[in-house]
Amino acid sequence: MLNGQDVLVYAPRRYGKSSLALRAAEEAVRRRVLVGYCDLLKIPTKEKLAAALAKTIYRDIDSTAGQLFDRAADLFRGLRIRPTMELDAEDGSLLFSFRAGRRSSDIDDTIETLLELLGKLASERKRRVVMIFDEFQEIVELDRKFPNLLRTVFQAQPEVGHVYLGSRRHVLDRIFSDRNQPFWRSAKKLEIGPIPKTKFARFLRERFEATGKSISGTAVTRLLEITHGHPYATQELAYEAWQSTPASGSAADEEIEQALTRVLRSEHNHLEKLWEDAPTGQRQLMIALASEPARSPYSEDYRAAHDLPSVATVQTALRALARKEIAGRDQDGNHSIVEPFFAEWINREQRDASVGAHLQQGA
Repeated sequence: MLNGQDVLVYAPRRYGKSSLALRAAEEAVRRRVLVGYCDLLKIPTKEKLAAALAKTIYRDIDSTAGQLFDRAADLFRGLRIRPTMELDAEDGSLLFSFRAGRRSSDIDDTIETLLELLGKLASERKRRVVMIFDEFQEIVELDRKFPNLLRTVFQAQPEVGHVYLGSRRHVLDRIFSDRNQPFWRSAKKLEIGPIPKTKFARFLRERFEATGKSISGTAVTRLLEITHGHPYATQELAYEAWQSTPASGSAADEEIEQALTRVLRSEHNHLEKLWEDAPTGQRQLMIALASEPARSPYSEDYRAAHDLPSVATVQTALRALARKEIAGRDQDGNHSIVEPFFAEWINREQRDASVGAHLQQGA
């Protein structure tokens, strides 16, 4: 951010990439950098994108003093489509909205001018400007031509840095790694993985102790075995275990298993839908990886042990699961289920199904 380097920050969902970028932004702002933030996941239309850009430019980038409406009207005077402005009744901030123009290109021109305004303000204020685009891969959902538009503007703005956050690897690879795409090799790549277990274990013990409780070494090991160091999942499971630990008590293996049961109950609908949406080949592979992560799930021994189909079918299923961010490489380099708690959910569902079948046979 400080030197204007464009950065692509990749991580699966709920790994904390937004929190990391916003924490870095706080530090950059303290060092006089003007930082704007735009979450593309919450923007379904071009008009909403224009409104979000206008709001962050007005609120975070522009530093001109003056009356709200007069200042905003002057700032956005050159736009093809002028925004409608109103005060937010809750916090008194200024809200912007855009209506589609008579021509479909009007909103594109408006967005282009808003992006160009970032460079203009950086030059006028003699300050570094940084724009954070969260879930940047969604830009292609708004318009497949937008990467070309954005890159054309950004190339002419050396005083503006860009931080692109994203979670859909196959889309991001197409945007940033395809030599035929405008963003090819335009940003330094930073991939966020799970937090190392040794660091997370120390953090968990410290957090328990800070509240007058404790957690046993075996409980920490079991907790991290379940979550694989996934930031959100680890904190979710640890909180449930903390909740069930009495004051001045110590969380043991029993509290972890009870916490896991509660988490799986709360996550059941989400995990069940992942299962129901997967075809048979993917389900077979998910069952295998949930019970035994593997460096090579294509090997004859592994496929025989887990009753998997042909190598080609397994390869196709694994690629599909990776695109959906259900499977991937773990910290040990094995293919495994990376969707939080899904492996535990699958294993429990399979055990319950086996027990049910056994009881039916006995009857």
